[in-house]
Amino acid sequence: MHIPDQLHCLFSTTIRKRADSYVIEVPIQEIRHGNLQSDETYRVALFPSPSDEGSEQREGNPQRDQGSPKPPVEVGDERTVEIEDIGEQGDGITRVERGFVIIVPDTEHGEQVTIEITDVRENVAFADVVERVSYYD
Repeated sequence: MHIPDQLHCLFSTTIRKRADSYVIEVPIQEIRHGNLQSDETYRVALFPSPSDEGSEQREGNPQRDQGSPKPPVEVGDERTVEIEDIGEQGDGITRVERGFVIIVPDTEHGEQVTIEITDVRENVAFADVVERVSYYD
């Protein structure tokens, strides 16, 4: 699958029926962090969720699994990331697949670090710095 360079964001959501139409909700962090602008027009591509891939389409069955997708990280995972923002309490914030947020204490905006995931929740994870990566590496 080819994903164009113009991709603004990637996230998981559920299509919901509202009155005489269906709605795809955009997570507020995609607006807050400047990836998207309110009242602008964007092209949208839809892919099956990982739990639906490889399964046959169930015609006429609206009772598909409506649960949230599994977080893209697990406790003990190590990643090299760039700190994209600083939160209200001074902790570094980075995002990985689907815009999933990881909070990393004792980091600075723009810093590249290798982290180890210490706690994973439904919509956020926490990590400690394992190594600070030099920009010259």
